[in-house]
Amino acid sequence: MAWELIAATKRQALKEAIPAEWVTPADILPSEDQLDVTSFSKESGFFTKEELDITSTPALAILSNLGSGLWTAEDVTRAFCKTATAAQQLTNCLSEIFFDKAIARAKELDAYFQQTGKTKGPLHGLPVSIKDNFNIAGHDSTIGFTSLVNKPATHNSVIVDMLLEAGAVLYCKTNVSTAMMISESVNNVFGRTVNPRCRKLTTGGSSGGEAALIAFGGSRIGVGSDIGGSLRIPAACTGLFTIRPSFGRLPNSLARACLEGQESVNGVIGPIAPTLEEIVFWTKTIISQQPWRQDPKCLPIPWRPVEMKQKTSLKIAILWNDGIVTPTPPVSRALRETVEKLKAAGHEILPWNATGHLEMLGLLQRMFLADGGKSVRELLEPTGEPFRPEMKMWDEAAEMSVYDLWQTHRSRNALCKAYLRRWNDSGIDALLCPATPYSGVANGKFAYAGYTCVFNLLDYPAVSFPCGVVSNKDIDTAYDDAHQPLSDWDAQIQRDYSADLVHGMPVNLQLVGRRLEEEAVLAMTDLVLNDLAVAA
Repeated sequence: MAWELIAATKRQALKEAIPAEWVTPADILPSEDQLDVTSFSKESGFFTKEELDITSTPALAILSNLGSGLWTAEDVTRAFCKTATAAQQLTNCLSEIFFDKAIARAKELDAYFQQTGKTKGPLHGLPVSIKDNFNIAGHDSTIGFTSLVNKPATHNSVIVDMLLEAGAVLYCKTNVSTAMMISESVNNVFGRTVNPRCRKLTTGGSSGGEAALIAFGGSRIGVGSDIGGSLRIPAACTGLFTIRPSFGRLPNSLARACLEGQESVNGVIGPIAPTLEEIVFWTKTIISQQPWRQDPKCLPIPWRPVEMKQKTSLKIAILWNDGIVTPTPPVSRALRETVEKLKAAGHEILPWNATGHLEMLGLLQRMFLADGGKSVRELLEPTGEPFRPEMKMWDEAAEMSVYDLWQTHRSRNALCKAYLRRWNDSGIDALLCPATPYSGVANGKFAYAGYTCVFNLLDYPAVSFPCGVVSNKDIDTAYDDAHQPLSDWDAQIQRDYSADLVHGMPVNLQLVGRRLEEEAVLAMTDLVLNDLAVAA
C-alpha cells in the first residue's frame, strides 16, 4: 500500500481502539479557537468527581490510596484511560491504545490485593504512559514510520518488564517525531501533537506525546527518552519536570531506535511528571530494582540519597546564553529573576562561558548524520514515504568514513575533557541555563535544541523544571533594542518571537550536574525550588 493509505488506516485503527463510552461527545468538545484545553476535564461535565479526584492526585498519593484500599486499581486505571481519550481528541498525543489490557491487568492487581492484603510492587496499580519507542509485545513501535505499521513487537523493552514487575499498569503509548530526531512531535503516520496549554504552540519533541498527555491530565508519570533534548524540550514546552540522566543509570535496552547502533551519543530514558517529587520517586524506584541485572549497559550504581539542608549554599554557574542563540525575552527574564532570588538565598553565583558549545553542536550533527541518512532512508523506502522537511539534513547527508568518525570521537573526547577540567577548576556544584530559548513557540517553528543537546554529548545529568515565571506580553514585549543576532538561528528565532502568542506560558530552566550524579542534581533542584518559593 502507498504510505498515505497505511497511515490513514493506522489512524483509523487507533480511533476505533477507544471504547465508545469514553469518546467525548462532539457537542461538548472545545472549539478549535479555544487554545488552552487543560481545564476541559474539570469544566466539561463529562467526568465524575471521583475521576477528577484520581487524575488530579499526585502519583505517591494515588499509590497510598491504592495501598490502603481506598481506591481500586481498576477505578484508577479507568479514570486515566478516559482522560487519555479526551487528551487524544484534543491534542493528538497517542500512538497506541490498549485500555482493555490495562483494565484486565488492574483487575488482576485488585484480586491480588483482596486475597493477600498486600500490594504487588512499589508501583502497584499506578497507570504509567510510555513513549512509542518502548516495545510492548503485540503492539507497534512505529517511531513515526509507515513501514513499521502493523509490525508489532515480539518482545518487551527492559523498562517495560521492570514497570510491570513493579506493579504498574500500562495503558497507552504516545506520539513522537519521525525517527525521534525532530524537536517537535510530528510524523507522517499520526500527524502533529499539539500543546494542551495552547494548541497553536508545539509540545516539543520527540517525547511530545508524553508531555501533552501529562499536561492535559491523562497521566501522572510518563516514560520518555532523550538523545538531544527529547525529554527536556517537551517538559519545557508544557511546564513539566523531567531528568535526562547520564547513560547507564536507567535501562534503555530493547527499545526501538531509528539510529540503532549509533553510539557516538547514547540515548537515555527518563520520567516526565507534573512534580519533582514524582520524578525522584520514579527514578529511585527503577534504580532500586537493579536495572544492571537486566540491561548489560546499565552501571551497578545503587540509589545514593543526597540530603541537603534548607540553608545549604551552592556554587552555581549561570549560562546566560550559549553564544549561538539568545533566549527569547520571557526566558531571559526568568533566568535573571531566578538568579536574583538565588543570590538572596545565599547561593554563590558566577557567570559561565559557552566555551566549546559551538564545536560540540557541530560534532553532534556530524555524528547523527555519519551514516549518510541510510538508517532513515531504509525505513522510508519500503512504502515510498518521503523525507519530512524537518529531516532535510538526513536526506542530503554524505556518509562518513570510519576513520573520519574515529577522528570525530577524538574531538568529542577532547571537548569533554576540557569541559570537565573547567568545571573542576571553577569548583561549581551545578550549572543553570535555559532548557530551550523558548517559553513557547508556534507549531513548526522550533528551530534550536542547542541548550539541551550539548549535555547529551557531555553525558551530564540535567533537570528541566518550571521556575515559577510565566510569559507576560506586557513585560516580555520584545528583545532589547541593542540586541544583535548571534547567528542565523538567533535572527530567525527573533523574527518568529510573538509575545502575544506565548502569553501565560510557563518558563522552564535547566539545572545540570556532574556525570552520573543524578541524585545530587535532583536534590539541588529541590533546594533551588524551595528557595524560589520562599522568595516568591
